[in-house]
Amino acid sequence: MVARTYTVAFEGVEARTVEVQCAVTAGLPAFAIVGLPDKAVSEARDRVRAALSAMSIALPSKRLTINLSPADLPKEGSHFDLPIALALLAALEILPKDAVESITSLGELSLDGVLMPVIGALPAALAAAEAERSLLCPEASGAEAAWVDAAQVIAPQNLLQAIQHLTGQRPIDPAKPGEVVTQDNPRDFLDVKGQERAKRAFEIAAAGRHHLMMVGTPGAGKSMLAARMPSILPPLSPAEALETSMIQSLSGLIEAGGISRTRPFREPHHTASMAAIVGGGRSAKPGEISLAHNGVLFMDEFPEFSRAVLETLRQPIETGEVVVSRANAHVRYPCRFLLIAAANPCKCGYLFDPARACARVPQCGEDYLGRISGPLMDRFDMRLDVPPVALSDLDLPTAGESSAVIAARVETARNCQAERFESLNNVHLNADAEGELLDEIAAPDAEGRAFLLKVADKFGLTARGYHRVLRLARTIADLEGATDVRAPHVAEAVSFRVTALKES
Repeated sequence: MVARTYTVAFEGVEARTVEVQCAVTAGLPAFAIVGLPDKAVSEARDRVRAALSAMSIALPSKRLTINLSPADLPKEGSHFDLPIALALLAALEILPKDAVESITSLGELSLDGVLMPVIGALPAALAAAEAERSLLCPEASGAEAAWVDAAQVIAPQNLLQAIQHLTGQRPIDPAKPGEVVTQDNPRDFLDVKGQERAKRAFEIAAAGRHHLMMVGTPGAGKSMLAARMPSILPPLSPAEALETSMIQSLSGLIEAGGISRTRPFREPHHTASMAAIVGGGRSAKPGEISLAHNGVLFMDEFPEFSRAVLETLRQPIETGEVVVSRANAHVRYPCRFLLIAAANPCKCGYLFDPARACARVPQCGEDYLGRISGPLMDRFDMRLDVPPVALSDLDLPTAGESSAVIAARVETARNCQAERFESLNNVHLNADAEGELLDEIAAPDAEGRAFLLKVADKFGLTARGYHRVLRLARTIADLEGATDVRAPHVAEAVSFRVTALKES
């Protein structure tokens, strides 16, 4: 007699359905789990045995075999405890078979039968909805999974409550979604004195998701500016919030089932490993670039990151996704992020300061920024020089625009792009446009084209650089509310690009 229930195994943000089969047969007493289980899954037999014993349920002196199908798919994680227990109880005729076959379940069992929270409840709920099954998960994960309206989510506290619900003794009400988390950002661009060109660059970058490279002496305000970028970004749309939350769910970053509408802001340290930045490790978990999906990735001390990490960024920047390859799996994660990089002009940081410049000028700066390869530098839409602020300016009263004012213009520009690309699936902002679409939306007037061709010829602009200038000019025009891209828009876009070519 074979009993069946269902759970999921995670491959990137995708939750693949796994059929949990249980057979009770004659033979020497044994409890075997097959189907490529990892160590955590193999140890489930001891947790399940102890949990059932705490409920005064004794396992029969027979051979118990649990098969996780498909058998060639690696199974990782402690969330297989609950479906294994349910399949076993159905095989022992304690639970009705049709009840356990109609659900997808996941959860870790403690030795006394309490269900512990697990990662991945949100993508598991999506998989259950696609299979037209309800989801059974721990109470602590219920609020997160309930954000998927298409699936009924049942969240018991322990295994006993799950049994009582499935047998109809004490039905459990469906879980409700958690609260929308609001995160107030106290950092405001109004706090930044001076740096008007930098503020303009950040506004353009936020409006079109254009990658930005800052170079300046220590203490010039590079980190201060980057920390204020989230304050001018519009909130996540419902679709973006769900997509971002699925990655956070796999990383265990969702607290109390709450989904945030604030765009992620990740700032990894320059000593971070390849797996930490790009993703990977033993379980091919998402890295910082995927955790920054639909948000901002700030990499301070950019040249100090290992060269392998920096070069690996080139492909995700272009495609908006990263593939983590392992011997037994190829895991794909989305990673459409806004990259903000900051660097000193040289190792000591004072290349352009005559009073402090070292004896190795200009070789010092060439060696230091030379750690950033030309192809990677070419992928930045803008290169911004951040000069130091005069000490006398720090005593001046606060002036300039607040983040709220800048954010309003950014949102207007993004709404314009949303209308422009409404009928397209993979294009959301100007930074995504390419090919004929880019020629259609960003073709400059005759004066602007002549100017751009002249600049491209004089400074050796690459084809990639040429197209990035067009995207940048289109965003500048959107901020101005202009329908066409004109020469002043092209000139401002070129001013950010040519600076990079002169000094890189």
